[in-house]
Amino acid sequence: MGEREMKPTLLGSWSSPFVQRVKWVLKLKGIQYDYSEQDLFKKSSLLLNSNPVHRKVPVLLLDDGRHPIAESLVIIEFLDDVYKNKPVLPADPYHRAMARFWAKFVEEKFSEVARKVLLVEGEQQERAVKDAKEALKILEGELKGKKFFGGEDIGLVDIALGSVALWLGVIEEVSGVQMLDSLNYPSLAKWKENFLELPEINEGLPSKDDLVPYYHKIRQYGLAMAAGKKIRN
Repeated sequence: MGEREMKPTLLGSWSSPFVQRVKWVLKLKGIQYDYSEQDLFKKSSLLLNSNPVHRKVPVLLLDDGRHPIAESLVIIEFLDDVYKNKPVLPADPYHRAMARFWAKFVEEKFSEVARKVLLVEGEQQERAVKDAKEALKILEGELKGKKFFGGEDIGLVDIALGSVALWLGVIEEVSGVQMLDSLNYPSLAKWKENFLELPEINEGLPSKDDLVPYYHKIRQYGLAMAAGKKIRN
């Protein structure tokens, strides 16, 4: 399958680290695309029809919207299969499998847990912070001695963990906790510096000053929803 002639359209939200993953890969590969900003509190029919299963961004629309692809890591692998320049997955089958393994680990053991930290409080939050730190400890060991997870160039795992570059600090500030520090995770702290030094990564990032009040709103909404469920139960 060759590179597609029609520009894809990315449905996204300025505040989403998962959308940012896809933007990074599109930029790395020099892919021209259209962008449609979505209101996550009042979801459009375009988004709901394009991703009826999860009803979330990002979604990449191909062939004038006839072929939507959802989920950031799925989109990234698709782009890597179609656009061969600047690969984010290794050519060697074993190393490709390992990259997928660690990207899945980031998704399931860290990203989901960090999201939980944002949306819960009390003992639930304490357990989530502990789980996040345990995941970071494992990633610290995997990264140790390397500039990026794949070596000298960024790849799938770096992009998957890219939320640490900005969004984790936002979640920490909004939630009043700390998960990542340079004393306990020196390799990850250095990785974060190296990652943010890349122009393809740091250009166009949303500012922390804009993200913090937005994520305060998300936290308040999540806590209110949880409280409502407790009352009904």
